[in-house]
Amino acid sequence: MDILDVLTLAGGLSLFLFGMSIMSESLERRAEGSLKLLLAKLTQSKTAGFLTGLIVTAVIQSSSAATVMVVGFVNSGVMTLKQAINVIMGANVGTTVTAWLLSLSGIPGDNLFIKMLKPTSFTPILATAGIFLFMFGKTSKKKDSGTILLGFATLMFGMDTMSSSVSGLADVPAFQQMFLLFKNPVFGIIVGAVLTALIQSSSASVGILQALASTGQVSYGAAMPIIMGQNIGTCATAMLSSFGTTKNARRAAIVHLSFNILGTLILLLVFLPVSLLVKPAFLNESASLFGIALTHSAFNIFCTILLLPTSALLEKLAVKLVPDTETEETASLLDERLLAAPHIALDRCDTLVREMAEISTSSLKKSMRLLNKYNKQSAQEVLDAEAKCDHYEDILGTYLVKLSNYQMSDADSGSVSMMLKVIGDLERISDHSVNVLKSAEELKDKKLQFTPEAIKELEVLCNAVSEIMTLSCTAFVQNDLELSRNIEPLEQVIDDLKEHMRNAHVSRLKKGVCSIETGFIWLDLLTNLERAADHCSNIAICIMDVATNSMNLHHSLSVMKEESIYYKNQYAFYSQKYVLPKVT
Repeated sequence: MDILDVLTLAGGLSLFLFGMSIMSESLERRAEGSLKLLLAKLTQSKTAGFLTGLIVTAVIQSSSAATVMVVGFVNSGVMTLKQAINVIMGANVGTTVTAWLLSLSGIPGDNLFIKMLKPTSFTPILATAGIFLFMFGKTSKKKDSGTILLGFATLMFGMDTMSSSVSGLADVPAFQQMFLLFKNPVFGIIVGAVLTALIQSSSASVGILQALASTGQVSYGAAMPIIMGQNIGTCATAMLSSFGTTKNARRAAIVHLSFNILGTLILLLVFLPVSLLVKPAFLNESASLFGIALTHSAFNIFCTILLLPTSALLEKLAVKLVPDTETEETASLLDERLLAAPHIALDRCDTLVREMAEISTSSLKKSMRLLNKYNKQSAQEVLDAEAKCDHYEDILGTYLVKLSNYQMSDADSGSVSMMLKVIGDLERISDHSVNVLKSAEELKDKKLQFTPEAIKELEVLCNAVSEIMTLSCTAFVQNDLELSRNIEPLEQVIDDLKEHMRNAHVSRLKKGVCSIETGFIWLDLLTNLERAADHCSNIAICIMDVATNSMNLHHSLSVMKEESIYYKNQYAFYSQKYVLPKVT
C-alpha cells in the first residue's frame, strides 16, 4: 500500500462521511411530518418509545443525532427521562440499518438480478435521478429527495473507494498482525470506542470496518470486540452535548452510556469464556460485509432485549450518578440541540409563541379589569406576565434567527417569518397591559374618578378590546383563517370608538365636568387600548399572509378593506354591537 492508496483511502472516507451527513440531513427534512407524529406518541407506552427511537434513527441514519435530539428534548422539558430511556434503546437498534445497506456490495453472484442489487450497479442510476431532482425540482421536497439520492450515491461511492484502496492490504503481513491483536477483546473494544468517538458516528465506523473486512483479513473474533467498542464510542456525542444542561438531560446522556457499557460487559462475559474455552471455528473465519451487519444488529438487539425491561433500574442508576442538588435547575425553554432537527425546533418555537399569545392577551384583559376593581395580586400578575413576554421575545427572536439559517421547507420558512413578526406584536400587547395598569394605579393613588358617562364609554371599549384579544389569540393558537378575518373589521370599530370617545372627552372638558388631570389618564387609556387592538390586527394579517404565501401585510390589508364584502358586513355587525351611549 503506497502513498496513493493512503490518499485514496482518505478521499473515500471523506466522501463516505460527507454522503452520510447530507443524506441524514435531507432524510430528516423530508420526513419532518412523520418525525413530529412519532414524537407525539412518546407517552403511549414503553414499546411506543422504543419504536419511535428505532424509526427516527433509521430515518435520519444517525443514532448520535437522534440521542443528541433526545438530550435536547429532555433539557427543554418536552420529554421526561423515562421516555428518553426507551427512545435511546430504540435508537441503538435503528442505527444498524446503515450497515445492512452497505453490505449490499458484498452480495456474491454474477446473474443480472444480483448485479443490480450491488451499489456499483444502481448507484449511478440514483445519482442521475438525484441530480435531476436537485437541479430541476421546483419544490423543496423534490430537492431534498434529490439530495437524499445524491448523498446515498456519494456514500456508496466512498465505501467502494475505501474498499478498493485497502484491497492491497490483504498481502501486507503488518496488517494481518494488527487484526490478530484485535482478537484481544479489551484491545478491540478500546479501538472501536476511540475510532467511533473521533468520527462521532457508529454507522460510519461500522462502514469503515466493513471496508477493511473486504480484504478478507478481518476475522469475526476481531470484528466482534470492535463492534462492542463502537457502541460505547457513539455515546461521546451525546455526552458532549449534555454539558451545561439540566440534570435530567445529563441523566439521559448517562443512560445512553450506561446502557451500552452494561450491554458490552454482559456480552463480554459471554464472549470471553466461549472464545477461550469452546473456541468456535467461525471466530477465525473472515468476516463478510453481511456478517458484520448481522453481528452489529444482533449485538444491539440482544442488549435491548436484555435491558429494556430494566429501564427503571437504568433511570435509578442515572439519578445516582447525577444526584439532585440543593439548587434546582430550570429546563431550557429552547435548546440549541434541537436545531439539528429544524422542523422539531420550529414546532417547539410554535408551542412557546402560543403560550406567549395566551399570556399577553390574558394580561391585557386582567389590566382592564383593574380599572374597575384594583388589587395588588392581579397587578403583580400583570407585571410578571410582561416580564415573561419580554423573556419569550428575547429567546424566541434569537432562536428563530438561528433557525432561519438552516435549510427548511418553504412552509417552515414562512412560519419562521410569521413568528418573528408575531412575537413583537405580542410583546407590545403585554407592554400596553402594563400601561393600562399604571393608569389604574394612578386613578387609585390620586383618588380620581371618571364621569359616569366616561365609565359607560370605557366599558364599551374594553368589551370590544377584550373580544379582539380573544379572537386574535384563538385564531393564532388554532391557526384559524376564518376567525382571523373577523379581527380587522373589529379593529376598525375600535378605532372609531377611540375617536368618538376623544371627541366626547373634549366636550366634557368644555362643560367643566371632567378635570384635566383625569383627562390625561383618559387619553392614555384610549391610546393604549387602541394600539393593543392594532397589534391584534397585525397578528390576523400574518395568519392570512402565511395562508396565501404573501407576507405582505400592507397589501393584504388594503385589498381586504377595498374588495371584501365580508369585511364590510362584519364592520357593520361590530359597529352595531359596540355602540357608545348617547350623550345627554
